[in-house]
Amino acid sequence: MKQIRLNAFAMNAPVHQSPGLWRHPRDRSTEFNKIGLWLDLAKLWERGLFDGVFLADVLGPYDVYGGNARAALAQAAQLPANDPLLLIPAMAAVTQNLGFGVTVSLSYENPYQLARRFSTLDHLTGGRVGWNIVTSYLDSAARAMGADRQRAHDDRYAVAEDFMTATYKLWEASWEEGAVLADKTRGIYADPDRVHVVRHESPYVQMEALHLVSPSPQRTPVLYQAGSSPAGLAFAARHAECVFVSGPSAAVIRPRVARLRQALVAAGRAPDSVKVFALATAITAPTEAEAHDKLADYRSYVDPVGALVLMGGWLGVDFSVYELDQKIRYIDNDAGRAAMENFTRADPNRDWTVREAAAHVAIGGAGPVFVGSAAQVAESMADWAAETDIDGFNLSYAVLPESFTDAVELLVPEWQARGIYKTSYAEGTLRTKLFGEGPLLSAPHPAAGFRMSQSGR
Repeated sequence: MKQIRLNAFAMNAPVHQSPGLWRHPRDRSTEFNKIGLWLDLAKLWERGLFDGVFLADVLGPYDVYGGNARAALAQAAQLPANDPLLLIPAMAAVTQNLGFGVTVSLSYENPYQLARRFSTLDHLTGGRVGWNIVTSYLDSAARAMGADRQRAHDDRYAVAEDFMTATYKLWEASWEEGAVLADKTRGIYADPDRVHVVRHESPYVQMEALHLVSPSPQRTPVLYQAGSSPAGLAFAARHAECVFVSGPSAAVIRPRVARLRQALVAAGRAPDSVKVFALATAITAPTEAEAHDKLADYRSYVDPVGALVLMGGWLGVDFSVYELDQKIRYIDNDAGRAAMENFTRADPNRDWTVREAAAHVAIGGAGPVFVGSAAQVAESMADWAAETDIDGFNLSYAVLPESFTDAVELLVPEWQARGIYKTSYAEGTLRTKLFGEGPLLSAPHPAAGFRMSQSGR
């Protein structure tokens, strides 16, 4: 059995995937505005030898429910949502190995500015940063950025292809290896002959620039992606190094992973060249009875309206107009093709009701919740990983930091005893730790071609 990889799944907000749990007496989520919480979490995650933290983000409020953001505000449903990038240098300062995968939507970014920020973060973290590439799904974000609504789903991926090429040129082609001399004797910091202006001209991106930042340890950050639509899958097969999947059962996840592996081969890459992380929540305790008592306690704080607010944003459906016992049918819309499939296709013999779907996502979001003693949860998650062919988990939480503390102190030792979880960190950058290779992207990844050609064209 292959080693299990583990990311913490978090958000710079009072609620991420478990609406209502911020009210729990042991929960610290309302401290999200204080750097001390994030320093404590970073040290905890590194103590548990987590590969990294996967930081989610949205650029607009969840305003589908009721046609406005009132419910999202009242229930703190990913609102307020602070900038996740600003957490990274602080957390990096108190850790040595923890990676940082951060969500940034390219739909509302400029490649030149984004490349600069990620190169800076890669320098400051010593090569521990990754970019979760998203194209956004909330129309509220589009309106905030001056558009009536977001682009059509597949059009967003056409823009994304263009955007990635432009950033690769900046990260990989603008500065040659050895361009930085830092020669105090001759008074030359960088060799001008080894720094190049790169150009990109397309319907979506026009750029003529040299990259403002010298090559960072990884040049291109580790690339994460979560799209599972046909367009998203094709994009992942070309660009992603890590892919995030979510679904309530192995029956949903297994074919998605298989399709990804097939798409990688079709794109000329090895089927195992991407690490796949599945959303999951673990509720564990020394005994099974204690774990189920803990789950019952957590459920007493669940906010069903908050769950419907989040579902409404994910699926593009205003659940305020539905009766709780109304059946959910497959809805083909831009916001939630894959998410709606989770509920309507997970069990071919079951029609989910609004109430059932809300209860399912109320703790941990759209992924499975594993409940039991540490030994039971460790075995169940390991079996689930093997059955679905994933590489690890993006571990969500119910109560912060209790859920992560339980994982570090109870779950991780069980996996280590089974020989399926590391007992120490490998040396090197985030990319090196994940793949056991060098710090830079290599062929056949498209980014590597720009570095080899040194042309930017």
